[in-house]
Amino acid sequence: MLIRAYSSIWMIGGFAFVVYMGHLYIMAMVVVIQIFMARELFNLLRKAHEDKHLPGFRLLNWHFFFTAMLFVYGRLLSQRLVNTITTDRFLYQLVSSLFKYHMAICYFLYIAGFMWFILTLKKKMYKYQFGQYAWTHMILIVVFTQSSFTVASIFEGIFWFLLPATLIVINDIAAYFFGFFFGRTPLIKLSPKKTWEGFIGASVTTIISAFMLANVMGRFPWLTCPRKDLSSGWLHCDPGPLFKPQHFTLPGWVSQWFPWKEVSILPVQWHALCLGLFASIIAPFGGFFASGFKRAFKIKDFGDSIPGHGGITDRMDCQMVMAVFAYIYQQSFVVQQNLSVDTILNQIMMSLTFKEQQDLYIKLGEILQERLVGRS
Repeated sequence: MLIRAYSSIWMIGGFAFVVYMGHLYIMAMVVVIQIFMARELFNLLRKAHEDKHLPGFRLLNWHFFFTAMLFVYGRLLSQRLVNTITTDRFLYQLVSSLFKYHMAICYFLYIAGFMWFILTLKKKMYKYQFGQYAWTHMILIVVFTQSSFTVASIFEGIFWFLLPATLIVINDIAAYFFGFFFGRTPLIKLSPKKTWEGFIGASVTTIISAFMLANVMGRFPWLTCPRKDLSSGWLHCDPGPLFKPQHFTLPGWVSQWFPWKEVSILPVQWHALCLGLFASIIAPFGGFFASGFKRAFKIKDFGDSIPGHGGITDRMDCQMVMAVFAYIYQQSFVVQQNLSVDTILNQIMMSLTFKEQQDLYIKLGEILQERLVGRS
């Protein structure tokens, strides 16, 4: 328990420091977590005896891993990288050319790995090698699906990364304490220590925490402003209607018992309730899945990266489910699905040549001139 508590303090402190440093540092943390998760999952089905007869086979796994990383992060960060270097014409043209062929580069890297795999096939090792090949691709799907949504959420505003991640931590802690002190009724056979009392108590705590934390986090531009480039400077922006407080006058009988006559609520707090509901009811099934997975392979933990906690994957099971939902929810129910002037200009600068941009400028001028003449 002491080791677990000590490592938890270090993790929370390190996490707070990384969040304070900003978007790029959080993304770097996600990349490190990805690498540790992949290492733990690669080792799960590894057989040392077979690997002795397959020199370089482990390296092939990492080749596929970093190819997938180049593909995912290239697509996620391409526009932001272009926005960062627009002042340098040479770099802008170089990076634009690279992104134009980004998909082809990633494809040929993958094909190189595919050919490498075929050329390393050995008699009597086919089943093990093809099993490892399939397992590697399964890991890439699981790890990069989660991380791509996480990174996308970070650049939409740290709020959309920090709040869901914090709710999962709160739910875990609350479930442990409610289960420890009040737990009597088993919840699910996959996790015998989980109880209905812990599950319900954690759900109520998480939903209330979501509503309150959204009010606190939503008042800091550093957390709410989206990052449009890959710089690390301080952010200032119009918070938008979601993060502008609305004041509600309380009924007279409330002020008789409490010192408040009105309350200030951010509209985003109502969305936070949905995140809290998902974090408390649906996300724990990621943990149940991980428990069943470990039972199937007869292991206690995925690794030993974190003293007292097991591996990184043991701590990320619910976070993976939550990260995907948070981004999908934000894009579906929060973000207004309309084009902005900045978005169109970015697409023009990214996709058109200088000559095409000049033609567009002239054509747009002619159209606007015709409209002005028509109005007059």
